Amino acid sequence: MKRKTLLHPSDLLEIKQRLSQLTECSEKKWGKMKPAQMLRHCDRIIQISTGKIILPKINLLFRTVGIITKLEMRLLNNGIPPNMPTFKCVVITENCNFDKTREELLATLEDFLQKAAENNLLSEHALFGTMNVKDWGFMHYKHLNHHLKQFGL
Repeated sequence: MKRKTLLHPSDLLEIKQRLSQLTECSEKKWGKMKPAQMLRHCDRIIQISTGKIILPKINLLFRTVGIITKLEMRLLNNGIPPNMPTFKCVVITENCNFDKTREELLATLEDFLQKAAENNLLSEHALFGTMNVKDWGFMHYKHLNHHLKQFGL
């Protein structure tokens, strides 16, 4: 089974095409976020890997669960369950301009790809533990895929 990643051009193109199909009026299948809020949330998640957003430290139990979850996703290639909790600093409650937010996400994606090519991504995640470039590409694909599915894409 192929593991999709933002580091593979065809997988990246697929994500960008799905992002282009999202509209301000796309209906969610679960969760509380509107489409523009989801875009900003995904933008912030990617900014974690580039060091622009720093996550708070968490307790050992949650970190252990996160590391096991990362390993399970890698081994079984499964996705993120709906309504999974996240860090407060990436929860979006404010209203966002849809077009501007999508442009910002696409710019953050390009920044991520540039830093990945330079092997200049964070080597540690507060929840998932040690991360390399391949881990980040895989996990970001999984996260974007999860939220695009949230809106039927």
